[in-house]
Amino acid sequence: MSDLARRVAELAAAAKAAARPVALASAAVREAALRGAARAIREDEAAILAANAEDVAAARAKGLAEAMLDRLRLDPARLAAVAGACEEVAALPDPVGEAMESWTRPNGLRITRRRVPIGLVAIIFESRPNVTVDAAALCLKSGNACVLRGGSEAIRTNLALARAFGRGLAGAGLPAAAATLLPFTEREAVPALASLRGVVDIIVPRGGPGLIAAVTEAAKVPVIKHDAGICHVYVHAAADLDQALAITLNAKCQRPSACNAAETVLVDAAVAPAFLPRLAAALAERRTELRACPRALPLAPGSRPATEADFRTEHLGLVLNAKVVDGLDEAVAHIAAFGSAHSDAILTRDEPAARAFLARVDSACVYWNASTRFTDGGEFGFGAEVGISTERLHARGPMGIRELTTWKFEVVGDGQVRA
Repeated sequence: MSDLARRVAELAAAAKAAARPVALASAAVREAALRGAARAIREDEAAILAANAEDVAAARAKGLAEAMLDRLRLDPARLAAVAGACEEVAALPDPVGEAMESWTRPNGLRITRRRVPIGLVAIIFESRPNVTVDAAALCLKSGNACVLRGGSEAIRTNLALARAFGRGLAGAGLPAAAATLLPFTEREAVPALASLRGVVDIIVPRGGPGLIAAVTEAAKVPVIKHDAGICHVYVHAAADLDQALAITLNAKCQRPSACNAAETVLVDAAVAPAFLPRLAAALAERRTELRACPRALPLAPGSRPATEADFRTEHLGLVLNAKVVDGLDEAVAHIAAFGSAHSDAILTRDEPAARAFLARVDSACVYWNASTRFTDGGEFGFGAEVGISTERLHARGPMGIRELTTWKFEVVGDGQVRA
């Protein structure tokens, strides 16, 4: 074992030891820790923003793309939202100990399925420093300890945020190690953490394909992947075109670096001549490049030809693919072939078509007449999220406090024995 791997193991072991006190803490104590963390983040605003400015400057000097710089950048409003998210999570109903269901067997045994914390949750992420606080807050609210490994480009910001969060924990009488940020930028830390069977109970990677592959290949513990967001908006033949234009622009341009931003618009052939010229003009005003299939190209002035690779790419910037389709069947087939099972939308006034789309598209989140940008823990009422799971087991879609619990069965009897 290398010195780095040994240090990762030591920090994870300390976080594991902190998991039990957090699991046994009352809801009031955990809420107090979260509110204390929010206060500490506000008190440390100048130091956190200064650290972030250093990270952004270093990332720009390395040639990081503008979309990635946007993910990295904090300002007073974004930092206030980070602190506010702690308070929103604190105000959520406590999931720990919740009775999910209960029944009595013919022999009199009373069985209750009850939510309990998972234990030590490892979360590996890239770029966005707000994830440091969101992840720690959700884990704490759900009674878990966490060990976090952020991207190297945000190391100064993440360390500053983690220090503030630790003060909130300590102020409530909980061990600061319950929210441990690995202070390492070396890539070796990722497989070292993912291999800690018996210490880490579950690992959640959220980031690009390289990170997901590195974690999945090295993991000796259960993994919940938060994979690429190749999201689609399908403009059906019966769409309200004014509404469809507004939704498509929001889904692509409101925050193009987000995983729930649309990457492809599918347009029914019946409305393509009316819709695509308007879309192309609106995208040009927003400096967004449109890459169009052969049928869409002549209908979208200023667009360039799309390749098959474009339709398989999470652009994470101001680039939108466009494809003309002959109806619902082709739209669904395209999403099945090119999508990432993240978030996909149909825009239509035809309810049977919408219901068919919602039933047939096998993505974590499916929408009817709404932007894919709503796939977000805060927008779903979860307060925040660890990420957007594209898996099918345990958690799917925005992963909030309930998805950070497992369950146990409590069985109460009065002397029953099995024959």
